[in-house]
Amino acid sequence: MRDERERDREPVKRLPIPEDVTGQEIDKDVRQELMSLPKTLAEDVAKNLVMVARLIDEDPEEAYEYSRIALRLASRVAAVREAAGFAAYATQKYTEALAEFRATKRMTGTVDLWPVMADCERGLGRPERAMAMAGEPEVQKLDKAGQVEMRLVAAGARRDMGQIDAAIVTLQSPELASSSVQPWTARLRYAYADALLAAGREDEAREWFAKTIESDKDGSTDASDRLAELEGVEFVDVEDESDDASDEPAAGAPQQSRSDESTDDDRD
Repeated sequence: MRDERERDREPVKRLPIPEDVTGQEIDKDVRQELMSLPKTLAEDVAKNLVMVARLIDEDPEEAYEYSRIALRLASRVAAVREAAGFAAYATQKYTEALAEFRATKRMTGTVDLWPVMADCERGLGRPERAMAMAGEPEVQKLDKAGQVEMRLVAAGARRDMGQIDAAIVTLQSPELASSSVQPWTARLRYAYADALLAAGREDEAREWFAKTIESDKDGSTDASDRLAELEGVEFVDVEDESDDASDEPAAGAPQQSRSDESTDDDRD
C-alpha cells in the first residue's frame, strides 16, 4: 500500500496519443469498469489502455510506459491493474507483474490470472513455488484454456528444475492426445516436442513438431523452422553468396543436406 500511495503522489507524465485512438477500441467489459470514473478521466484511461494493447507485442517497453500512466490515473480499476501486470510481464519485470496480478485477483475474486502468476514465479527463479501453485485448488476453478496454460507453466517449472522426464509426463494429457484443434493446441504440441528433443528423443520430437505445424495456422510458433533444422535443411544467406555464382539457388532458398549429427536444441 505504501508504494501505491507514493505512486499516487507522483506527477502524471503523459505520452502522445495518436489521433485515431478514441478509447472506444477497448473491450466492452473494460469500458463498463471505467464507467465508475468521471467521463473525461475514463476516456483518458481508455486511450492509454488502447496504446498498451497496441504496443505490447511490438514495443513492450513503450506499452509499459502507457500502462504506468493508466495506473497512475486509475489504480483502483481492476482492468487497469491487469493491463499494468501484463505490460510488466512483457518486459520481464516479474516482481511488479506479480504484484499487479495479485491486486487484480483481490479486486475481482477470480482466478483467471493464476497461470501467469505462476509463470512470474518461474521468472523470479522460484520454479518450486510455480509447481506448488499448480497443485492448489485455484487450478480446478480455471476453464479448460486456463488449465492447459497451467499445465504448460508446470512443465516449464519442471524443466527449470532439470526434471525433463517429469516435464514430458506433465504435458501428456487428453488435450495433447486430442485430434481436435483448439487455441492452445499448437503451443501444447510445441512444448511437448521441445521437451522430447531436450530429452534426446529426436524421432518423437520430429513427429510432434510436424503435428504442431498442422495445428499452427497462424504461425504463432517456429515449429516449421525447428523441424527443418532437425531434417537438415539449411538456408543460404545472400550476403555469403558471391555475385557471380549464377548456378547457385536463389537467395534464401532451402538446400537439403542430411547431417550426420543430430540436433539437440533445448529451448524453454
